[in-house]
Amino acid sequence: MANTKTPTDRLPPIPAEKMTPQQRKAAEEFAAGRGYSVRGPFAVMLRSPEVMLRAKAMGDYLRFRNVLPKRVSEMVILITAREWTQQYEWAYHYKFALEEGLDKSIIDALAEGRRPDAMKEDEAAAYDFAIELHRTRRVSDPTYARAVKAFGEQGVIDLVGVCGYYSFNAMMMNVARTRVDIEGVPPLERFPEQ
Repeated sequence: MANTKTPTDRLPPIPAEKMTPQQRKAAEEFAAGRGYSVRGPFAVMLRSPEVMLRAKAMGDYLRFRNVLPKRVSEMVILITAREWTQQYEWAYHYKFALEEGLDKSIIDALAEGRRPDAMKEDEAAAYDFAIELHRTRRVSDPTYARAVKAFGEQGVIDLVGVCGYYSFNAMMMNVARTRVDIEGVPPLERFPEQ
């Protein structure tokens, strides 16, 4: 019989009264920059305040200011969440992707682990690039050329950055078993073990 118990959050948010002075200072700096308190991967990383603040700085660019179209950027974040079966990342970016105009049929296909049928050219270029990078740890010349044509060299670097940054966040939360704190988004099924 399968164990249906929800795993314990190994690294839950640290209550303010239990933070070290360095953690408190980092949490305050985070909140001042983002406009909300430390949560998700940042709550995990707060155990190492310097890591958290440097990750925040990278995330400030990759999440909010990269040169990719926002719907494409959100799609790549969802691809990364799917590849890592990262529930928190998936739940949060699911709604952002919809808000940025990514078609729900694309999101549904990503959740199922399959290539979406009807994508715009930039979505298809980003999808192929991200999937190839995640699964083979490299990108072929045709896939690279297509991405450069769609996004330029800066866009390709930003595409790699989004894949890497959200993989980093996914690793943090998968190790921590971070609980999803929003409702209404169907959870991802785990991919079969290989």
